[in-house]
Amino acid sequence: MVTPQPIPEANWVNIQWLTRLRWAQIAGQAATVVVGQFLLDGALPIAALLGVVAVGLVSNLGLELYFFGDRRRETPSRSVYEWQIAFVMMLDIAILTGLLYLTGGPHNPFGFLYLVQIALATVLLRALWTWMLVALSFVGFGVLLAAQRAVSIPEDSRAIGMWVALGVASAFVVYFLRRITGALAERERELTEARGLAARQERLASLATMAAGAAHELSTPLGTVALAAKELERALTKAADPELAADARLIREQVGRCRAILEQMAQGAGTVGETVAPVTVSELLEESQVGIRPTPTVHVDMPTDLGKSPLRIPPRAVSQALRSLITNAQDASPPNSSVVVVVRRDGASLSISIRDRGRGIPADVQARIGEPFFTTKAPGRGMGLGLFLARAVIEGVGGTLQIDSIAGEGTEVRARFPTDVSPAPSLGTARSGESLTPPVVSKPA
Repeated sequence: MVTPQPIPEANWVNIQWLTRLRWAQIAGQAATVVVGQFLLDGALPIAALLGVVAVGLVSNLGLELYFFGDRRRETPSRSVYEWQIAFVMMLDIAILTGLLYLTGGPHNPFGFLYLVQIALATVLLRALWTWMLVALSFVGFGVLLAAQRAVSIPEDSRAIGMWVALGVASAFVVYFLRRITGALAERERELTEARGLAARQERLASLATMAAGAAHELSTPLGTVALAAKELERALTKAADPELAADARLIREQVGRCRAILEQMAQGAGTVGETVAPVTVSELLEESQVGIRPTPTVHVDMPTDLGKSPLRIPPRAVSQALRSLITNAQDASPPNSSVVVVVRRDGASLSISIRDRGRGIPADVQARIGEPFFTTKAPGRGMGLGLFLARAVIEGVGGTLQIDSIAGEGTEVRARFPTDVSPAPSLGTARSGESLTPPVVSKPA
């Protein structure tokens, strides 16, 4: 016995599809009965045929009321079980058998439609239910062979009926399977993107662990170097050697900078461990420019009213990501130029575009941009992690990062992310107007 298992995501979409297809099926059956009655000069039992069509009509109205009684809601009013879908399809086979019995039995060309039901079951149901529907179709056609109801159908009308039946069955199968193929392709694309994001997040977590370990191991020797540099600066100052004292001071300042960087690394890379907090757009941009070089200058193009707009994001992670992008743009731009940061809001998303005036990225390099430890900078200028971490952060909060570069004109990096990345509500508690499932028809695993 098949244990009923509710699968809201798949079965809900399937029952929606099935009810829509049944409306088209009922309309087609009614139209075929009326046209057949006209072509055969009233030879069909019109009352009985319309009665069978009415069974399908009433049953589909029942489905609509049972599962989708409250149209203001985005979710069905009841759980959807696979056996319920199978039962509806069994009823459709029984209705088709009844219509064929009243209109010539096995000689009716619309017997092709049994194959449509089987094709539909193959997509929507598990193998066991599908084979049960195959068996029911086989039995139904056997009943037509054993208990034929003679109806005089002229040869020309029968040929036209076969032509129409073939067209209807073919169109239905092609249309439905094309939609399924498209849905599967879309799902595969989403899975590929999800795998890529998961791989980047895994690398990000590994880098965070490595960074924390490096910060811990290097803190002691850097502290020793800083102390030695301070003592050396003091001694050189007393010895009246200002040039060497300045060098010692520079060493101490650079060591302090290294320690500050390591402290940031120890706090974790990207969004690892950081919680969502409220921040305004202006505060985010101000934080993203802390510590950047004064040249090339950074020009922010943002509407005045947008600066006060609230955000709910991991502020430190996102600001670090934007800071890396701005620093990269400064590295690529000539000293006398400026980096332009364009900020716009599009509905529930914030778009930040960073443009430099550099030489652009060669076409053969663009494919590798963003890989960890890949950089086009001179040795000692970078490790190739800034863009990788920025992409991981932006995608980790549900955003996208796009890079467009034109040789000789510069590069534009567009980061788009939601203004609110608070945890989404769980299934069944979605806010009004939100759909919990994607519009695809998928067979339960």
